[in-house]
Amino acid sequence: MSQFIHQDFLLRGVAARNLYANYAADQPIFDYHCHLSPKDLADNRRFKNLYEIWLEGDHYKWRGMRLHGLSERFCTGDATPREKFLAFAETIPHALRNPLYHWTHLELARFFGIHELLSPATAEGIWEKANSMLAQDDMSSWGILEKFQVKFIGTTDDPTDSLEHHARLQGSACPAKVAPSFRPDKALQVGNADAWNGWVDALEAAASISVDSFRSFKEALESRIDHFAKLGGCTADHGLARCPLSIADDAAAGVIFDKARSKQSLSSDEIEGFAGNIMAFLGGLYHKRGWVMQLHLGAIRNVNADLFNKVGADVGCDSIGDVQQIPSLALLLSELSARGELPKTILYNLNPSDNYAFATMCGNFAEEGIPGKVQFGSGWWFLDQAEGMQWQINALSNLGLLSHFVGMLTDSRSMMSFPRHEYFRRLLCQLLGDDMERGAIPNDQEMVGAMVKNICYGNAAQFFGQA
Repeated sequence: MSQFIHQDFLLRGVAARNLYANYAADQPIFDYHCHLSPKDLADNRRFKNLYEIWLEGDHYKWRGMRLHGLSERFCTGDATPREKFLAFAETIPHALRNPLYHWTHLELARFFGIHELLSPATAEGIWEKANSMLAQDDMSSWGILEKFQVKFIGTTDDPTDSLEHHARLQGSACPAKVAPSFRPDKALQVGNADAWNGWVDALEAAASISVDSFRSFKEALESRIDHFAKLGGCTADHGLARCPLSIADDAAAGVIFDKARSKQSLSSDEIEGFAGNIMAFLGGLYHKRGWVMQLHLGAIRNVNADLFNKVGADVGCDSIGDVQQIPSLALLLSELSARGELPKTILYNLNPSDNYAFATMCGNFAEEGIPGKVQFGSGWWFLDQAEGMQWQINALSNLGLLSHFVGMLTDSRSMMSFPRHEYFRRLLCQLLGDDMERGAIPNDQEMVGAMVKNICYGNAAQFFGQA
């Protein structure tokens, strides 16, 4: 049987292969949104085994294992690391045409030079070989960053986080710049009085500001943004089912804040208006500092209430939502634009039926001197696979300017996910190479290759102010 992950994996035709080899393959990685542990990065963590580096926090793998009918003890339960890996190996032969199959074998090939297909028959040998290689110096966290030419990592951090590990990374020998990303989702959630008040208390402690008014609440948020900026922060990220439906003025939002702080019940209109006020306020702060605002929209989370109650969030029981996105998104962007405070923005859509609507929304807001100011972000979460990424690229190409696209991100909790950038690059080169060979775009390697090179790295570094 021929090798599955080979030099021309996913590349058909001379044009695609040349684009990838000459313009994409050797580009550094700018991973502007992920969920890697800042502690692991600051510690230059060494991983004891393949479970720790590969399966420990990866809900994509857990979801596949559950679909295969395996017990939860092999996903988030008390099975040993070896048992969990063997259970994953049992799942993979059943994952043909699922992105897990491609990612798994690409990662084994790039990290360990392992080209055997993962299965129960090969699992023991792969486990032993990979574990022995993980003991080598170049397989520490920093060694991996150097191996894959990772230049920038944006982690995901709550405003109340101490950022102590980011502080340790400052001035360290880490080969990549690691910056915190401001994730203030909990600031908006006044509808859950107990949880929101507990979070505000934590914000008060983190900012060393007494939060006894709406004004001081905003001051505390701005103080934390400034702290993030001191540690290299240049972006904020919001994970929302959708943008708020209304934007309350400061007087109304202040009344809502006081009611929420005293745990009085709030109407749905008050909850929406307060969230809208805070989103507009934060957007203005991002604009003032030259930050990028990322909006991840459209997930319905923790659908399986029983599983959520047993093991918590971010374990693989979320879905694509179907709430209406566009009117509330337009409201927020238009309000910020009218104030002259719209920051550079990336929109991530989870429901592919909204791809064209999101792509057209990006074209409504432009600014001289900032190419692609509002970006249609790469295929996210359930769309982070071959078909989903092609859909996103096609929508962006047809309705915007692909040449200014900021490209790929891992959005991952695993240090073994950097080959997802290679996966994206191969798909991008195949799509463009096919266009070249069928005459849809000029068969000009230098012109198209320059665009590929920028999409792989340069556009993102420029957009985030890290060029």
